[in-house]
Amino acid sequence: MELHITAQGIQLNDELEQFTRRKVERLSRYLPYIAQLNVELARQKTKHRSIASAQITLRHQRGAILRAEVKQEGNDRQAMQQAIIGAVDRMYRQITRFKGKRMDRKRRSRFQASVEELKLAESLPEELQDAAESIAETAEETAIIRRKMIAVTNMNEREAIEQMELLGHAFYLFRDAESGALSVLYRRDEDGYGVLQAAGGESG
Repeated sequence: MELHITAQGIQLNDELEQFTRRKVERLSRYLPYIAQLNVELARQKTKHRSIASAQITLRHQRGAILRAEVKQEGNDRQAMQQAIIGAVDRMYRQITRFKGKRMDRKRRSRFQASVEELKLAESLPEELQDAAESIAETAEETAIIRRKMIAVTNMNEREAIEQMELLGHAFYLFRDAESGALSVLYRRDEDGYGVLQAAGGESG
């Protein structure tokens, strides 16, 4: 399992790196066959507060990607450690969802853990068991209740922002006029906007 830890706006000293490693490496006990773990630590400062954030991205050998992020207000070491612990706990829940009930053959997916993997994996820590099982059951019962076809228009990012604000939406699907990639514009929790862009997009 590859483990990469990066930091932005905060010094990644030996103490912080070792603390992070101890917490995230335990995940492989509950989900074997992890190909890669990426941990992004960041500290963002605004006029009135400082936010420590930890994001864990797990890439499984079967191709599934699990992600968990937690933000903690504070400017000290404890705030960053709490963000890391919170992200790991949230990843436990994502792992439970991934390991959830086996689908039947007609609905089998690569985003399901294999029988062999389930046998190798340890049970989740007891204090997380109930909450994680509840999330897994909810995920199994949830169905798509609405499907809507929309026209995707070629435009630049500024035009997409204007259109999204006119609609009053939190996200907007468009095709980038320059690259031709299918893109999703979204409003960030802190400030500004973000864009998700499909790789290998083609204009049309």
